[in-house]
Amino acid sequence: MQMVVTYMFFNAHWTTVTASLSDSVAADIGLTVELYQQTPSLERASNLDTMMRPHMELSVVLVEDEELPTANRRAFFSVLDKTLQNSLHQSLQETFWFDTTRYPNHIDIRVDVEEGTLRFIAPRERVFARTGFVFIFWLILASVLLTLVSILFIRNQARPITKLAAAADAFGKGQDIENFKPSGAAEVRLAGQSFLKMRRRISRFMDQRTAFLAGVSHDLRTPLTRLNLHLAMQEDNEDTRAARADIKDMESMLNGYLDFARGLTDEESSQVELGSFLNGVIEKCGAPKPELIFDANINVSVKPIAMVRALTNIISNAQKYGNTIRIQTDTHTKPLQIIIEDDGPGIPESQYLEVFKPFYRIDSARNQNIDGTGLGLAIARDIIRSHGGTIKLSQSSMGGLCVTVNLPG
Repeated sequence: MQMVVTYMFFNAHWTTVTASLSDSVAADIGLTVELYQQTPSLERASNLDTMMRPHMELSVVLVEDEELPTANRRAFFSVLDKTLQNSLHQSLQETFWFDTTRYPNHIDIRVDVEEGTLRFIAPRERVFARTGFVFIFWLILASVLLTLVSILFIRNQARPITKLAAAADAFGKGQDIENFKPSGAAEVRLAGQSFLKMRRRISRFMDQRTAFLAGVSHDLRTPLTRLNLHLAMQEDNEDTRAARADIKDMESMLNGYLDFARGLTDEESSQVELGSFLNGVIEKCGAPKPELIFDANINVSVKPIAMVRALTNIISNAQKYGNTIRIQTDTHTKPLQIIIEDDGPGIPESQYLEVFKPFYRIDSARNQNIDGTGLGLAIARDIIRSHGGTIKLSQSSMGGLCVTVNLPG
């Protein structure tokens, strides 16, 4: 906008005023030369100087036997020289030369005559509109000041938005955001307050879900305990063993439901060494033991117990269907990756999203007689999402399933 204003000013005002001033000086010089040509002499030039200097601020000197300079010295703003050049061409028939750069406050103009050179010294303000430079100075100063004010204003307005984004990101990773307070413009404060209300509703929903399933689990454990005691007093036969197996499955399912509802959201994040952490997870796993390949032992922020459960669920799932499990890390990417592969039968690509649904079981691609509640991957995805990460499935290079866990660095 400032550039457009400057351009319009120079074209509509400054150039026009400068051209008028140059025309006026050029006309005075033309008149003086014409008067000199009537009776050319050194005395005539002196009389003209006496006449022109007080009234028109124009100094006239005849330098006898002097030729016009051949070197041209141009001003930084060439438009100044062009304007004066055009005005002098219109007013003078004689050859002329001028210099707008030698003196800071005057213009040197020379006209070729038979006796030598008529030299004119005119004040710069008579030739050019000097207010143009003042205008540019104040325009630049105002632009700099407005830019600084705008930067400060925008930074102050953007800071609360940045804090809100950081709080939302921390909440998505399950971290504490108790210190977050809405601030900034009214609209930003409203967004922050809405975010806090949403957080409270989500937390309340999670607490209610956990309490509900914990209550159901507790209520069902009592009759299951009675059944276990009753079966323990019965004879050890095929029917009794089958009933005990059913009760064990029911207890396993109840524990899975409770784990899924709880999600271990109350755990605090801490820094762990990735390599040591994965080795600890593998040590807790049964056979077949996964092979670990990691590129760098870096520190990551996780909820240790929750992440152990998530990775254990994924590894256990691979152990059920494969004989060889491999765990790889890629810490050079953002986010960092933990890749778990097996050589099992895999699952169809069309069911990659379905297997994350709670209680979903695959009968066609994997053995339907294998124990499980269908909650392992659902729990793992909830935990990984609570860390701000993602989990995706793909075809393994080993022929089975490849599970890629992406975690923020």
